[in-house]
Amino acid sequence: MAELPRRLRPGDTVAVVAPSGPVDPARLERGEDVLKGLGLDVIVGSRVLGREGFLAGPDSARVVDLQAAWCDPAVSAVICARGGYGATRLLEPLDWDAMRAAGPKILLGSSDITALHLAFAKEMGVATLFGPMPACALLGDPEGPEPETLGHLRGALFEGERAAPVHGDRVLLPGRAEGPLGGGNLSLLAALCGTPYGFRADGHIVLLEDVGEQPYRIDRMLTQLLQAGSLDGAAGFALGSWVGCGDPGEVLDVLTDRLAPLAVPIIAGLPIGHGSPQFSVWMEADGVIDTQSCSLTGLFRDPERAP
Repeated sequence: MAELPRRLRPGDTVAVVAPSGPVDPARLERGEDVLKGLGLDVIVGSRVLGREGFLAGPDSARVVDLQAAWCDPAVSAVICARGGYGATRLLEPLDWDAMRAAGPKILLGSSDITALHLAFAKEMGVATLFGPMPACALLGDPEGPEPETLGHLRGALFEGERAAPVHGDRVLLPGRAEGPLGGGNLSLLAALCGTPYGFRADGHIVLLEDVGEQPYRIDRMLTQLLQAGSLDGAAGFALGSWVGCGDPGEVLDVLTDRLAPLAVPIIAGLPIGHGSPQFSVWMEADGVIDTQSCSLTGLFRDPERAP
């Protein structure tokens, strides 16, 4: 199992970086205030508001911010401002020896940050947190943070807290499975297929979610992962949100058609990914999916086992 970082305490310092797409300054400021409201000291990378086309600045600048934050001994968590695109471009230039020497800490992000979750697991063997980001709508919009999203994030982030199980709305294949949680955003899993950072299921509960992908594209990406052997040995599947992916029934039909032949438990409709609310889950930490309760329960330093 991956190494588990220490969870946060009030007064800890967290660093916000932008490894992917350009960041909206107003959203970032509001999201920063939300983090401060949790009792955290927040520092923002000096290059977070950079812009170079569809990226938050050149690769070199984004690498420097990410690596400096991770290697700073005063920083307990590195929080990605938003997703978009660009994290895959950082995987080769990062100095993994320096990152490993800095020891484990929390990485928080989702969507395009799936690339970092996979790379951090492979290169450093550390568990990471797939969840909402401060310069995105659910934490950074003017009306304030979405309450369920913020509450679940607090439960996942802080010592002495416990994130509630994440419930889906349907069972595609019954059963129970336990294992480390892996996967993430489907587009990123497909993009990294065949690279040194490609995902291998191998006993994992596999999280899959995406946004703005039509059913035929979801089918194509799943087929790619299946043909590459990336999903071989999966213990089960936890299917998150598929916002803007066309007809929901057609999406479920595609997911069932492609995944059910693997004959492992599958639950769907979990609020993980791009919908609202957006719950937080620990990647590479043990979890349980149980189709009787249609739930995914994380077991991150939790002495109690899931039902």
